[in-house]
Formats: sequence, structure tokens, C-alpha cells
Amino acid sequence: MVTTDGACPAAMKATSNGVFQDDNPLDFALPLLILQICLVVVLTRVLAVVLKPLRQPRVIAEIVGGILLGPSALGRNTTYLNKVFPARSHTVLDTIANLGLLFFLFLVGLELDLKSVRRTGKKALCIALAGISLPFVLGIGTSFALRSTISKGVDKAPFLIFMGVAFSITAFPVLARILAELKLLTTDVGRMAMSAAAVNDVAAWILLALAIALSGSKSALVSLWVLLCGTGFVVGCTLIVPPIFRWMQQRCPEGEPVKELYVCASLVIVLAAGFITDTIGIHALFGAFVIGVLVPKEGPFAGALVEKVEDLVSGLFLPLYFVSSGLKTNIATIRGAQSWGFLVLVITTACVGKIGGTVGVSLACKLPFRESLALGFLMNTKGLVELIVLNIGKDRKVLNDQTFAIMVLMAVFTTFTTTPLVMAVYKPEKRTSNAIYKHRTIKRKDPDTQLRILACFHSTRNIPSMINLVEASRGIEKKEGLCLYAMHLMELSERSSAILMVHKARNNGIPFWNKGKRSDSDQIVVAFEAFRQLSHVSIRPMTAISAMHELYEDICGSAERKRVAMIILPFHKHQRIDGVLETTRTEFRCVNKKVLQEAPCSVGILVDRGLGGNTHVAASNVSSTITVLFFGGNDDQEALAYGARMAEHPGISLTVVRFLPSSEVSGEIVKVGSDTHDEPGNSADEIFLAEIKHKFSDSVRFEERAVRSASETVDVIMEFSKCNMFLVGRMPGGQVAATINVKSECPELGPVGNLLISPDFSTSASVLVVQQYTSRPGLGSLSTTKVAELPENEDLKLSDTDIP
Repeated sequence: MVTTDGACPAAMKATSNGVFQDDNPLDFALPLLILQICLVVVLTRVLAVVLKPLRQPRVIAEIVGGILLGPSALGRNTTYLNKVFPARSHTVLDTIANLGLLFFLFLVGLELDLKSVRRTGKKALCIALAGISLPFVLGIGTSFALRSTISKGVDKAPFLIFMGVAFSITAFPVLARILAELKLLTTDVGRMAMSAAAVNDVAAWILLALAIALSGSKSALVSLWVLLCGTGFVVGCTLIVPPIFRWMQQRCPEGEPVKELYVCASLVIVLAAGFITDTIGIHALFGAFVIGVLVPKEGPFAGALVEKVEDLVSGLFLPLYFVSSGLKTNIATIRGAQSWGFLVLVITTACVGKIGGTVGVSLACKLPFRESLALGFLMNTKGLVELIVLNIGKDRKVLNDQTFAIMVLMAVFTTFTTTPLVMAVYKPEKRTSNAIYKHRTIKRKDPDTQLRILACFHSTRNIPSMINLVEASRGIEKKEGLCLYAMHLMELSERSSAILMVHKARNNGIPFWNKGKRSDSDQIVVAFEAFRQLSHVSIRPMTAISAMHELYEDICGSAERKRVAMIILPFHKHQRIDGVLETTRTEFRCVNKKVLQEAPCSVGILVDRGLGGNTHVAASNVSSTITVLFFGGNDDQEALAYGARMAEHPGISLTVVRFLPSSEVSGEIVKVGSDTHDEPGNSADEIFLAEIKHKFSDSVRFEERAVRSASETVDVIMEFSKCNMFLVGRMPGGQVAATINVKSECPELGPVGNLLISPDFSTSASVLVVQQYTSRPGLGSLSTTKVAELPENEDLKLSDTDIP
């Protein structure tokens, strides 16, 4: 970096002696760098919050933040620019920024699975090639116009290649985040876009390496040597690097932390690769990216590398790259009608090339017009890789200040418009039809029809009990049997590596055995695959990737599309070794509440106390005792219907306990609260119980208990506390249930559910709390969620009021 008079700026010392010794911290490298990092991180985070309602990816906030800190906005104040970003600090700033970028490109390579690229279908491949070739050609055409006017004197061949690459890039990580936030990852458009973008990403790096090789020297022979050495580097890494990482991975078994030595060795390999490619004359970033691509994606090793590197790199170092880019971007250089005309030309040409090429080939592949248009807008997404291309071009004198500013604004415009344009033209949720969604409950006229269950889980902790519950739900070998949708609930965090979740979502709803060879040894996949083979249950894996406050939309939407009869959710608490229920995450509770309100079918919340142990129990070894506590009402009927289904399993012993008011007072009709109008002889309850008794008279044990007060009810329930699981309705009806005056800590479980999880109630039984779907507006399940809550340390209290 040179000053305006051509002299090199004085070198900065690292640290100061402090203000008390008359040292200005801003004259020293370390305190100035700390100030720069804090400034850019705070500004970009604030912009990200401001732009979040517009559904903009964080990269937009980071690019705009960098521009605002540069000469385009705040940098117009020379005092600020010379104090906070003086010319003598640029070398340190650029070095740290490029070091952070080097490791970030390693993470980007980790996220790119070449096996997925090789499996890309013909349609996605054609769309990717069209999305690269047409913009590339138009970029070269535009470069002729720019070179004859505002970019005079630049080298012809490198300029043409850089412009073509800049036009044809699609930002794979940015696109994946946009798709996740718009809930399009699992749609046809989302899958097609991700496949095409992966191909585009690989092609962009190859073209970028070519552009760098051509721009490094005026001699064609030197450029050829650079290309040959670069090719040799890639071939050598392909042969040497994967075996090294596989050796490390074999020594990092599942469930154990990855050794610090292996993480350190991996980072050294990344730095060494960067040194080699920089020595060759390509760029240090290229070596880091290649190493990331070659790291095996299966097993815990790749994930551990991401966890160790990402937060520091993405949170602190990478934002410096955006400010480094922003310092080179001066929008004031775009002056006059000609320059602004070229800005419009560049944006128009880039959009026409990328969108037009994608839409044209998509229509030729017989995709609907709206999907084709949405695909075109998605493929027009730019991001960090675009900035990398432009900055390399700027550093190598291929792009001047004016052209650089025009291209940066083009990248910001195309990415900013992607989300609103896609939302305007493509709304897949409106295409869902409810016409054939008949069975929204387990209780139905024909119990032999296929039962569809959506079982949700957050982590491997939920798997054994969830599988054992589904095993119990199989019933006998019916014609249509049981279809299980196993949905992994994953939070879409602010981390860029959330993109790793994309690979789990791409085969959403497809049976495991149709996936071919799997590259990862995912414990969840292995567990459900083993269960499928043992039980012959139709299992379809699904992944919901959303912000925690939107996760319920994915659950309810999937239930609607798959036409399931029940959603089973894990309780937001897990059992510790000492038997106490401990909160896993409070956000899970909010998800459960919203699902109870919005669900298009029945819902069950499973309080897991180790149902069947910590492993899957084979069908021949199942021996479980399940107790249904029946007070009356729709939810209790649904719980009983589910219990009846379980009773068909030869290893399940079902007991139904019906609670009735004592005969001494059964004739009195006194209303207590809003739900006590059900009389002992409720016709719906009587009819349904009679049906169950008739069908399962030999296999189900029925008991009727007359009670006078809540304390007697608790005593009766305590008699069955040794069972493996309680099945209860969320909002039971009848006079007996009305006396269980539980000040509920967890209203989503209802009074009986809260009683069963109370520390005062000693049992090791799991609890499944069931809410029956009802379509009555303002009644039933939708109206029962408004229950007063107590602080977590409030004791559960029972009313000893006699039953009327």
C-alpha cells in the first residue's frame, strides 16, 4: 500500500506503552486492529438485524457494512479514515482478513460434497451449464464495452476472463441459506437449485484459477506453467490428502471428542496448501478450498473441524475481509451518465444472462414456468465468492476503481433482490390440497386403514424411546400397516455451517433404502434403518431446518402434506440419572405449544423416562405394560384408540382404568368450571368404550374405579405406577377430572400429565399425552392452550374437593 506521494508509509509497532506515557493506541497495529474488528462486527450485526425483516442473508449486511466504513460513506471524512483505517494499517488488515478468508474457504470446501455433484441429475447439470455459459459469454461481451471506455489500458485476456467469471458465479452458501429461510430446501426447486449451484461452484473455482493464472504474467509460457503446476497440485492432493484425513478419522470414533493434535494437523495442512498455491502463483485461497473439498465428509471429523474453526473465523476475522473490500470500493468513482449507464448495463446483462439462461433450459426440461422463473432468480445469487473474484482482480490491476465499484454494486443488487423476487413468483404452500386428507385422528371408523405417524426428534437422545413407541404402535400385520415419517428437527442458526444440514434435507421423505450408498455413518439413519428392516414398517426420513420460532410451521406443514393422523413430539425436558426431569431447551417447549395450537391432526407429547430402555427392543422381545387413564372426553378417547392399536402387539399388555364419580354422589349434577358438564353416562364415551371392550375383551384388562376426591384419584393412579407407560388425554372431561385442580407448570400436558411428571408422584413410567384433532372453531384443542403457568419451582398442588 502506498501513499499519494509514492512513499511507503512508516511501519507500525505492534503494541503501545499506554496513554499515560503519551502513546496514542491508534498509532499502533494491535489496538488499531482490535478497534477495526469491533467496529466492523458491531456495524454488520446491527445491519443484519435491520435487514432481517426483509429476509436478507447476512452477507448483504456484511458487504454493505464494509462499503459504509469505506470511502463511499464514512470514509468521506478524511479525519475518520486516517485515524481508524490509515494507509499504514492496510497491510496488517489485509493479512488478517486473508488469513480468515483462507480458513473460511476451507470451511466452504468442507460443505461441498463432490459425491453429490457427481450424482447430479441431467436436468440440474443442464441448468448449471446454461447458468454458467450464457452469463460468461455476456460478461465477455460487456467487458469489450467497458475496456473501450472506463477500463482502458487493462490486459485484455485476464479482463475478459474475470468479467466472465464474475457474471457466471452463483454463491452456493448464500443460496442454501436463502432456500432454508424460505423453506424451499425440500421442494423440487430447492433441490434443483442446490444441485446446480454445487456444479456452478466447482466450475467457478476452475475458471477463477484460470483467470488468476492468466493475470499473473504477460508471458503465455509463465501462465502455462502456472496452470500445469496448479493441475499437478490438485492431482497430488487428490492422491495424498484423503488417505491422511481418513487415517485421522479412523482414530476419532463416534461419540468421542476429536483429538486436538488432529485438528491442529488439519489446520497446518490447510496453511501449507495455501503456501504452495500462493508460491505457484494461483492464490493461497485456492489451496485451502481444495483441502476442504478433499476432507472425507462422513463421520464426526469434518463436523469437529467446523466447530473448532468457524466461530472465530466467521465472527471476527471474516468481517475484516468485507471492510478490506469496502475500503477499495468508492461509489463516488461512478460519476457521469456514462458510468451510471454502464452500471445499469452490467446489472441488466448479469441478470438476463443468469436468469434467462436458467429459465430457458428449465422450460426446455419441461419445468413449469413459475418454478423455472424462481430457479432463475435463485441462481442469480451472488456473495462472498463474487467479492473474492473482484478483489483478486482489483489487486492484480485487472479491475480499476470504477469497474470494481460497479461490479460490487451489481453483486449487492442481484443478491438483495433474490428473496423478494422468489417469494413473489413461487409459493409452494398454496399448492397443497386438503381434499384427500381424511384420517386426522387415530380414532376412526375403519381401524384397518393405514396409520401415518409423524415422529419428531431433536437428537439421538430421543431415538430409542421414539422407536420403541413406534414398535408398540405397529399393531398386527394389517393390509396397509404403519407408515412412519421420522422428522429430525434442526435449528437454522446464524452459523454459515448450517449449510451442512442441506445434505440431510435433500432426500426429504425418500425411504432410506432408495438412497443408495450413504457417505455418512449417521447414527440416526442407522437406527431407523435397522428398525425398518426388523419391523417391516414403512419409514421415511425427513429434516426440518428452520429458525426455532418457525419450526412448528415445518412440522404442521409436513403433517398436512403427508396426511398423518398423529404428530409425536418429545417433551422439552429429559430425565437425569437421578430421575429428575431437567429442561433440555426452553425453545422446544414453545415449539410444542405452537404445534398443539396449529396442528392439522392429533398430537402426542412424549415424556421420556427410558421407554423400553436405551436401545431398540426387537419385536420378539417386547414386553411392556401400558396403562390408559380414561376420564372421558375427546382427548381421552383418542388416547384409548391409540392404546387399542398398541394392544394388538403381542408383547404389549394394556390396562384401561376408567374413573367414575362415587355412586353416593353420582346422581347429583353440579357444575364446577367449564369442563364438568359431562355426566357419568356420556353417550360418546360409553359407545366408544363398549366398542373397545367388545373387540379386545380377551387381550385388554378393563377396570372401573369410583372415586370421591382428587386424593383418591391419585391413590388409584399410584397403583399403576409400575407400568412402562401412561397414555392420557391432554384435556380430560368428566366430573372426576374436574377435581384434579393442578396448578400446571406445563399446561401443554394438561392436569393429568402434570400430575404424572410431578416430583411428588413417584414413577419411572414414560407418559404420552394425547390431544385429539378437532375442526370446531374456537373449541377443543385450539381453545385449551390458554392455561395459567407457574414459575418452575412452584409445587404441584391437588384439590381435595369432593366430587359433586
